[in-house]
Amino acid sequence: MAPFRAFLQERKVVGARGRSWLFFGSQHAKSDYFYEEEFAAFKKEGYLIRIDTAFSRDQAEKLYVQHRMRENAPEIWKWLEEGAHFFVCGDARRMAKDVDAALHQIVSTQGGKDHEAAIAYVQKLKDEKRYKRDVY
Repeated sequence: MAPFRAFLQERKVVGARGRSWLFFGSQHAKSDYFYEEEFAAFKKEGYLIRIDTAFSRDQAEKLYVQHRMRENAPEIWKWLEEGAHFFVCGDARRMAKDVDAALHQIVSTQGGKDHEAAIAYVQKLKDEKRYKRDVY
């Protein structure tokens, strides 16, 4: 969360008011929702427009960030088409791959693109430095 948290802190310092949206995922809301109060304050102050959470172990069926992304596919596509940047922070082994697959799926379904065109679109986001990953 450090890169996105620092991003929001910088937005506050410089007074940036553009839209920002956080998808936060972890196992349990009660013990793993790091910086919950800080994110709520950023939202209240207008530096963070939206927060969608996914806590995988708080219900019988596992819920992950990629599920939340798919639920919000039309809005994510709209943001991308309007120039949004897409940042992924966290586990490289599984989460980042699953989020990347969801992003490709959203580009394909919402953008009406075939597999190759979706790959090219996401690559263009990377080339334009609009898709960044801090994964480990």
